[in-house]
Amino acid sequence: MKKRVILLSLVAAMATGFTVTSCSSDDDFGVTAKQNGVLTLNFTGENITEYTNLEVEIMEINTKTIIKETLKKENAHSFEVAYGSYKITVNGVVIASNEEVRAAGTGQTDVTSAVKNLTIPLFVKKFHEDLIIEEVFFTGVKTSDNKNYNSSRYFKITNNTNKILFADQLIIGQSEFLTTDDKNPTPYNKNLSFPVKGVMVLPGNGNQYPVQPGDFIVIADNAINHKQNTSTAYDLHNADFEFPSTNPALGQVDNPSVPNAEVIYTQMTFNMFFLHNRGFESYVIARFPTGENKDSFLQKFKYDYSYQNSAGSITSKSVYSIPNSWIVDAQNNSVPTKFIHTLTAPGIDSGWTSVGATDNDANRYGKSVRRKTAGTMTNGKNLYMDTNNSTNDFTKDAVPSLKDGIQH
Repeated sequence: MKKRVILLSLVAAMATGFTVTSCSSDDDFGVTAKQNGVLTLNFTGENITEYTNLEVEIMEINTKTIIKETLKKENAHSFEVAYGSYKITVNGVVIASNEEVRAAGTGQTDVTSAVKNLTIPLFVKKFHEDLIIEEVFFTGVKTSDNKNYNSSRYFKITNNTNKILFADQLIIGQSEFLTTDDKNPTPYNKNLSFPVKGVMVLPGNGNQYPVQPGDFIVIADNAINHKQNTSTAYDLHNADFEFPSTNPALGQVDNPSVPNAEVIYTQMTFNMFFLHNRGFESYVIARFPTGENKDSFLQKFKYDYSYQNSAGSITSKSVYSIPNSWIVDAQNNSVPTKFIHTLTAPGIDSGWTSVGATDNDANRYGKSVRRKTAGTMTNGKNLYMDTNNSTNDFTKDAVPSLKDGIQH
């Protein structure tokens, strides 16, 4: 009798166990049921009195699952989400200091319980009457026999204002970190500055290189006619500036008629400023404020940080960081299957753009990221979209504008 009771008890216990687990095959037992929690986002911001329209995107870092929601006049909202690790991006329109302005914010949290609250500060976007990044061609091209051609990349910088601007002493910064990897560095605050692994400065004494309203400048990695090397590349011989490089493997020939940008800092050998051809980086353009120059930057703006590496030990690095107050425009790049985070403050660029759908996408070559047009200026030149959100402002997988040469 006791044996029968024990057996019945075991059967009952097994039956109870199967009500809380599931299995997809005879060899897969004990798969825990999916657990959900409620994530409540609270929005805040200096002098913000109304949250008119907010676009919220919640991405689970591991699965890349994305939830999107448009909120109208809400300063808090709850979402049902699966347990996981989340990055949150918020873009929208708010009323701040009695004025309708654009604002953005980012947040990060783990949901491991039934209830999770997160406050996301929103920052009013800062717009400058200065040059903007119109296009970045970082992928390069394949030769006619399908080999990598590691040159003919460029930045296209445009005057999107109605006044003459000068390119003299413009700073171009390349991100130290990647949008596809989060090392959790310490210290790190992207709301204060932009860590860099490469910095170029254009020449000029202040009024040497004027840029007319609606016109642009091109900074090429090598200002030559690359079609002479391969028919698939571009003619950049009349670029405005070129990257200097002494790397013999690249076979670059300096064009004496095109001024060189000065690489004032790089972590690469041969004084190189080399763009990531899968687009995992972010770029900024900036200006030296009064009293600062390339020498004071190298003296005063070191950035020392550390992170835990894959082996579990601590890696320490010393690089440089451009203060956010110097930045006049920025642009984040990534790919959909690898994106983890933007590398700029939300008020500078709260989105990202891309070339290619996946990592190492073979279709990315010969494509760029280009800013969308929003109309025309009074002089007939393009007026470009500028919301400080690269997701909205840029066209992905675009045909490079200089494919047929540089034409103003």
